[in-house]
This record gives sequence, C-alpha cells and structure tokens, in this order.
Amino acid sequence: MECITISKLENWKKNKKKFAAITAYDFSFSKLFSNQGIPVILIGDSLGMTIQGHSSTLPVKVQDIEYHTKAVRKGAPNTFLLSDLPFMSYYETRQALKNTAKIIRSGANMIKIEGGKWLVEIVKELSNRSILVCGHIGLTPQSFNYLSGYKVQGKEKKDANKLIDEALLLEESGIKMLVVECIPEKLAKKITKNLSIPVIGIGSGKYTDGQILVMHDLLGITEGKKPSFTKNFLSENGSIQKSIQKYIYEVEKGIYPNKKYSF
Repeated sequence: MECITISKLENWKKNKKKFAAITAYDFSFSKLFSNQGIPVILIGDSLGMTIQGHSSTLPVKVQDIEYHTKAVRKGAPNTFLLSDLPFMSYYETRQALKNTAKIIRSGANMIKIEGGKWLVEIVKELSNRSILVCGHIGLTPQSFNYLSGYKVQGKEKKDANKLIDEALLLEESGIKMLVVECIPEKLAKKITKNLSIPVIGIGSGKYTDGQILVMHDLLGITEGKKPSFTKNFLSENGSIQKSIQKYIYEVEKGIYPNKKYSF
C-alpha cells in the first residue's frame, strides 16, 4: 500500500474521491485493514469500551493511546494514523503539547480532539508547531455526561448554526481534518461543502468526504445496544477481508450510509 499523507487526503477531497476509515487497536487487525486498502485508521478512545470494558471513553489514559498507537503503526506502516487525545488530556495548551508529543512519537500522523470554540488557542499552538490536528464536533463522546447521553446533535436550527460556525472557526484556527458525529445528513453535507479540509462522518449521512466506523460495529461483534447508523458487513460477506473490501467499496461509491443508516 502506498504511503497515505494529509496532502493525498486533501487531493481526494478536491477530486471528490470518498474514502473509508476504521478504528483499530492492535497489530493484527491494523495489518489486515491496511492490506485490504483502508487508508485511514483511528486509534480511538473507543478502546475504553471495546478493549477495556468500560461503559464510556472517559477512563482512557494517554499511555493507553500511546501503547495501542505503537501496535497499530507496526501493522500499518503506510496508513494514515489518527490518534485520540483522551478525556482531560488537553484542557490547557501546555498539557496538550506535552501529551501530543507522546502520541506523535508513538507513530500517529495526526491527533484528534473533541470540542468547539474553546479549542481555538490550543489548535493554533499545535498547528504552529507543525502538528496535524483533527477536530471532532457533533456528538462528542468525552462530553456524554454533559450531553445527557449519546444523542443526535444539531437537529434544531440554532444548534445546527452553532456547529457550522464551530467547524469554520476550527478550520480557521488550523485543523486539517474534521470528524462530524451523529448529526443530520443535510447539516453534514453543508459543513462538508463549506470546509476546504477533509470531513469524515460517523452517523452523519453519505455526503461527507470520508466515513469511519468502530471496527467492532462493522464486524457485528458489539455487545448490547448498537448505534443505529452501524452496518454489520461481516454477516453479509463471510470473512473479515471481504467485509472490509465491501465497506471500502460502498463508501467510495456513496452506497453506505444510505437513508437507513442516516439521520
């Protein structure tokens, strides 16, 4: 697999080429995903639930992300790796710089942080030091207590306008990618159109530049209640390899997510 860079992802947006992304946390799965052609892997704080067995992402620590980023990089040497900064690991600039350095040294190409306007100065400081930053707005799992659970965001006009403003402000501050989670499809389409950087959606319809799913959801091995926007690709395709190939195909062709998996 050729080396994936931020410039390549930016060119894909310009050329309207959609791309698929997925979470991974270890060597074996990251190697499998990379071999099937997944260009972007997220080492997400979702590992708090999928790997560690917690009920949320909040207990995840920086050293957890470091550990899993190192493992994933060994399996996917040419894949673009995006790693989360965990809950309360970037509440002020000095701390954000310190923890970002640890994760970048572990093999990440870019770090991802959740939030809107309050992140502006932190994003600027990271960008000024040539750190690639991905924003994350909409449903932000690290704020699930404040949001009263995992709910669709941006349904009301006032809330939608706020998300649009935050997306533009974050881009102006220096983010090079944006994740929009659990927002209405029309809103995600508008944000994607208004930004010059790649926008990745999860539960936000088919009009974003890329799509991402938690690997356990995609493979149908999530226990308990599953997010309504997730599709079990393994049940239809018989093997993990074929499931990933089908996922990539459906994202690139704009087949997934259809109305059934959108808000």
